[in-house]
Amino acid sequence: MQLSSSLSENLAAFNTMFGPSADYYAKQVTLGGCPGAILLFDGMASLSTLWTLLLDAVDRADRFAGQPQAGARQIFEGLLYHSDLPAQGSPVRSTEEAVQLLTAGFAVVLLDGWAQGIAVAAQSLQFRSIGEPSGEGNLRGSREGFSDLLRVNLSLLRRLVRSEALVLEVAQAGTAMGTEYALCYCRDKADREMVAKVRDTLRQAKPELLLDSSYFIPWLLPVRCRLFTPAGYTERPAVAAAKLCEGKMVVLVNGSPSAMVLPALFAENFECLDDYATTAFFSSFLRVLKYAAFYLTIFLPGLFVCLAVYLPELIPPQLLYKITAAEKGTPLPLFAEMVMVILILELIREAGLRMPQSLGHSVSLVAALIIGDAAVSAGLMSTPVILTACLTSVAVFITPSLYEPATLLRLAVVLAAGLAGPVGLAAVFVLFLFSLSGVSALGVPYLAPHPFPTNPLAEDGVIRRDYRRMSRSPFNIWQRRG
Repeated sequence: MQLSSSLSENLAAFNTMFGPSADYYAKQVTLGGCPGAILLFDGMASLSTLWTLLLDAVDRADRFAGQPQAGARQIFEGLLYHSDLPAQGSPVRSTEEAVQLLTAGFAVVLLDGWAQGIAVAAQSLQFRSIGEPSGEGNLRGSREGFSDLLRVNLSLLRRLVRSEALVLEVAQAGTAMGTEYALCYCRDKADREMVAKVRDTLRQAKPELLLDSSYFIPWLLPVRCRLFTPAGYTERPAVAAAKLCEGKMVVLVNGSPSAMVLPALFAENFECLDDYATTAFFSSFLRVLKYAAFYLTIFLPGLFVCLAVYLPELIPPQLLYKITAAEKGTPLPLFAEMVMVILILELIREAGLRMPQSLGHSVSLVAALIIGDAAVSAGLMSTPVILTACLTSVAVFITPSLYEPATLLRLAVVLAAGLAGPVGLAAVFVLFLFSLSGVSALGVPYLAPHPFPTNPLAEDGVIRRDYRRMSRSPFNIWQRRG
């Protein structure tokens, strides 16, 4: 609805919308002899800036002292274009635009006799301080992490990517909350067609609530059933800036420190900032270790069950005797024990994650020790099963971004190996390969450009070459599509 030239009508309209709210503030003032009003939300706009605005308005009144017939338009243009007010360059023309600015921390000035308003930058938004993300540890590099405020996060990206090619598009989602989000990309590196496709998809998406960038996934990647999602997430501005320089897009949502990176590659789950700050040999060793840990956490429990139940002749005799002796005192089948231990460890992890931080770690540790010792002492579970399950549960945290698919696949492998033996194990392995090879995002295959183990010796694949050599040919994800 367009603003009215009548100040009383405008105030009545805003009072109808926000009158019962305790944080709504409307102060009627006289600016240059013309009745006006200043609107803001307490706690989102600074009162000190408001007083500066009023003092400046009083100073502007001297300009019109000898012009008793000065119109609202002349006063409006004087305040907007010829004053020291930190005002936006374009006027406010509708109540919807005014509401959007008020909820962003601006103060809006209205004049009687003029159907436009002035948006004054008086933000005083409280937000969490910029600290190091708890889920993305590194030894070298930046310690900064994204905050919960969108504008702060955009400034962190702008400070790192100091180029005119960086584009930060801010829009309002079509939700009841009207949450703001930002699409970030480098215009000289990102594919224009894909940027337009993502922009249109985000604009047309209608999530009921928008509390995190991951809420856009069902619209960006519309697939009913998927184990692996070709989208990455980071809370580090340095990582997001590096992805932007590779031609990728970053989506940020106001109120969330998690940035979504599109498109993502499978190999990137095994990379981190420290890879490029250490020697090529050591980073390659760590990457091979991460790949081994990922496949270990998926297939080790199922392989253990398959060998112990269906192919015991492949196990060394001494180890087989110990496994057999341990299993004699347990009432459940081996694969049922393995499934139970995995589920118990998941319950302990979830309890530790959701409890208060001061209690979570201690509760998880005590619960794991007590339950494990009690289960072995009572003869409900065997020590080899608990050792195998605990080893795989620790290994999955080496690649935390793949935790969800790895946990589901681990359970599927154990059940298939326990019920169908080697045939079930091979079937799940083939399903795993198909689930990886069939995933793509925005025309970029999830396994490109370094599919493992087809091309492990690439410049920056399973192993990494010297950083000086890599810098000779900068990587852009759109140069290797398909």
